[in-house]
Amino acid sequence: MTVPFYRHQLDESHAARMAQVLSTPHLTYGSVARRVEAQISNFFGSANVALTNSWSAVAFAVFQSLGIGPGDEVIVPAMTFVASANIPLLCGATVKLVDVDPATLLLNPEKVSEAISPKTRAILCVHLYGQMCDMLALRRIADSHNLFLIEDAAHAFEATRQNIIPAMLSDAAIFSFYATKNINCGEGGAVVTRNNALYETVCCFRQHGMSAGAADRFKNKYYQHWDVEGPGMKGSLPDILATLLEPQIDTCLARLEERDVLARRYRARLSELGIRFAQPLPDGRHAQHLFPIHVPAKVRDQVVAGLNEAGIGCTVNYRALQDLSLFKEQSVDAPIAKEWGDGTLSLPLYPGLAHADQDRVMDVLTAVTADYGEDMKPALQAAGAGGT
Repeated sequence: MTVPFYRHQLDESHAARMAQVLSTPHLTYGSVARRVEAQISNFFGSANVALTNSWSAVAFAVFQSLGIGPGDEVIVPAMTFVASANIPLLCGATVKLVDVDPATLLLNPEKVSEAISPKTRAILCVHLYGQMCDMLALRRIADSHNLFLIEDAAHAFEATRQNIIPAMLSDAAIFSFYATKNINCGEGGAVVTRNNALYETVCCFRQHGMSAGAADRFKNKYYQHWDVEGPGMKGSLPDILATLLEPQIDTCLARLEERDVLARRYRARLSELGIRFAQPLPDGRHAQHLFPIHVPAKVRDQVVAGLNEAGIGCTVNYRALQDLSLFKEQSVDAPIAKEWGDGTLSLPLYPGLAHADQDRVMDVLTAVTADYGEDMKPALQAAGAGGT
């Protein structure tokens, strides 16, 4: 029996929605995308929303709009996907990697405070695996040093913490609708912000800096001239992809209940085995985007291979950024990120994953880890069953 790492839930009903868009003359950003923006705005409490064709496109637009560039430093957690660090680097800024909390693997506010220098302009916090960072603490730090606070919320569309939702306390929250995200359309992204000026700048930037998009240039059947006051790039999400998002947003909390059940089943079984995993916070809603576990670094790759050989899809989310060649010249003090990145792997987690298939995943994991006997013990001794 094979169990894929991920299986999307898009079906014939979503194909029919795309066919509806194909029946119109307008395939790019237009009325459907605007409708989805309004839907997301309502979900997050009437904030400004701009859809784009990827997380990276809108993140770049946000950093450009905030004027972050050469000579500036941006604080980024050392445990995250490389996209979080790529964007400030592409803008010419320096990335300063800081460590994460050992229990949750979220950005550690104390380490953020220690890392701030006169060159620091922004904190980019990452809501890793589906849980939100401590936004109250990070907002206090940002305010005390006059810094921008930006959320990488690619894993956390449905998440809350201490009754705080993404974009409530930050300058901008940036989302991804990539193929494996809880809400997806293959490729896509969005910014949610309560900063009107930032929103207007991002909207202009995503259409080459033009003052009018394709749909607006032909209002009332007559062509309208447009202007460009600053540089931009093509970054809008087309209607043909935006239409896939509407039904998923409507049902995201219902589908999250299924993810919650699967995550609880993993935690119960893995606690018995002594396998380590990131601890769920008691004061919020976990988006359950990924289910990462930790085994000793010396056997991690063998465990991944053993699962793959048995037909179990798994991957690594993520190696610590300081281990990538991109940061080989940077001196990084992030031992928690390093230790987690050397031993982590992610198990299948998605709505539609049958309990029998999930049991198969855990049975194979049990058998594979048992093969390494004494080599598994350091992981268990480090924090005990279920700890991190």
